[in-house]
Amino acid sequence: MNAADFLKSVSSYIWGNGLIFLLLFTGLLFTLKLGFIQFRFIPCLVRSVRNCGKAQEQVGISQLKTVCMSLGTAMGTGNITGVASAIAIGGAGAVFWMWVSAFFGMAIVYGENYLALTYRRSGECSGPMAYLKYGLGSNVLAAVFAVFCIIAALGMGGMVQVSSFSSALSGCCHVSPYIIGGAAFVLIYLVIKGGADRIGSAAQALLPLITAAYTIVSLAVIFTHKENIIPVFAEIFTGAFEPAPVAGGVAGFAVSKAVSAGIRRGIFSNEAGLGSSPILHSASENGSPSLQGMWSMFEVFFDTIVCCTLTALVILTAGGESLSVSGALSTVLGRGADVFLTVSMGVFAFCTIIGWYYCGETAFTFIFSSGEKFFCLLFAAFSALGAVVTLETVFTLSDIFNGLMAFPNLAGLLLLSNKVTNKVKKE
Repeated sequence: MNAADFLKSVSSYIWGNGLIFLLLFTGLLFTLKLGFIQFRFIPCLVRSVRNCGKAQEQVGISQLKTVCMSLGTAMGTGNITGVASAIAIGGAGAVFWMWVSAFFGMAIVYGENYLALTYRRSGECSGPMAYLKYGLGSNVLAAVFAVFCIIAALGMGGMVQVSSFSSALSGCCHVSPYIIGGAAFVLIYLVIKGGADRIGSAAQALLPLITAAYTIVSLAVIFTHKENIIPVFAEIFTGAFEPAPVAGGVAGFAVSKAVSAGIRRGIFSNEAGLGSSPILHSASENGSPSLQGMWSMFEVFFDTIVCCTLTALVILTAGGESLSVSGALSTVLGRGADVFLTVSMGVFAFCTIIGWYYCGETAFTFIFSSGEKFFCLLFAAFSALGAVVTLETVFTLSDIFNGLMAFPNLAGLLLLSNKVTNKVKKE
């Protein structure tokens, strides 16, 4: 077995049934503890905004910038290519299990953010590092999480995103990857050197526009094939539990692939349980644990239930599981589908990159106490390399460390679960 195959085996082991079960168990625990808050989070969010609008703690960036920055980190290329991959692997039934991962993920991110804001030390420690250090009293777990986060940020957050966009742009416009890499370095560096406020401003300017455009085009495709909407939903629910009739053992295998592909891709998209969301929400000017928890729930809902579902319906209504996103969009946009998809992926990828930089920088300064300028240059350089190097091994390594972030984070959530409550009515 060569090094690449070994790393793939390690990645498959880390992202195996054990982690999936742990994530679902944590989500179920917080779902029950919070009284199925997923069904009440919108009115709870409205009440929380009203009650916490005049909170005493007002240190950090605005709530809107925080939400855009956090949502941008989740809404990367996984909302497009990840959904297509899930359907290709697990069939239409994988979409249902993506919804399941989002449902339980909403409870997890509430718990993450509630604990992060409860134990936050402004200018010193935030995110999972805060509740692992001050909640559990474990500097070791906090440092381990920080190391995993730094490596994941450099790889999955930077290099992989630029690589995905570079491949799409090179195929669409035949632009040199070296030009893409150089432009990526300059753009990324100019934004991230301004810190959380500039990152939030960039996400606030870019994300709503591209999300609106992608939503409109997706709805146009779905409406064009509106006669397929009901059959597609029937296919999603049927495929989730009752795949096409085949011999018993094979049928069970088909169900398991739908479950596995849907849940894994859902987690990969919304990042619930991995610990990135509480780092980003700790930058908010409003220190209310329940408010940040509610907003993070909205982000998971919008990322997976809304955006990922749109991509899935675009593919399935336009032509079925074998059709690409570009092919589905071309039924409305014609030859402009590739350009539109490339631009969309570019903006989503950029928002993910700058959001992940903040996660990586927060983890970096937790360990080294300083060095923001050095990490800024390092991150921009690593990201730019994504356009010009072969990334199969880098992607696998990033996937490994992205998954490893979940273990200390989930340990903190489970051990501190008694500290998490829905205090919307009390604040």
